[in-house]
Amino acid sequence: MSRRNRAKKRNVSPETVYNSKLINMLIIRILQDGKKGVAQKIIYKSLEIIENKTSQDPLEIIERAVRNTTPLVEVKARRIGGSTYQVPTEVRAYRGTNLALRWITKFAKQRNGNSMSIKIANEIIDASNESGNSIRRREETHKMAEANKAFAHYRY
Repeated sequence: MSRRNRAKKRNVSPETVYNSKLINMLIIRILQDGKKGVAQKIIYKSLEIIENKTSQDPLEIIERAVRNTTPLVEVKARRIGGSTYQVPTEVRAYRGTNLALRWITKFAKQRNGNSMSIKIANEIIDASNESGNSIRRREETHKMAEANKAFAHYRY
């Protein structure tokens, strides 16, 4: 992190097939070794799987999944007087969306299954139904913030 200037926020352009910024952000989270075509194939295949399993619009299901997994508060470590406190802070909308997508892709990778597209589809469906590991992570984050609410006055 630069001490001189704040980092410029990059604009996320919507991807071409669904014209959605959220799907483009998800493709970027899946991306490995610069192979964007492979990442796009994985995501588009998982969207087809979601549509076949739920018979609903996959964009709505992804938006619901991200909305369900987005945390409202998180804890940040803050050193005060030689001791470190876990200080609860509110999460901005953009960071919340990034955290939700990060958790969904992380727990999709940890799932058992054949292909990555099936794993992501199942994790997104679970998150939209308010179950699954990414929802559990959000609940843990909220519990930590609730437990450390006494240190909220150290917020910066």
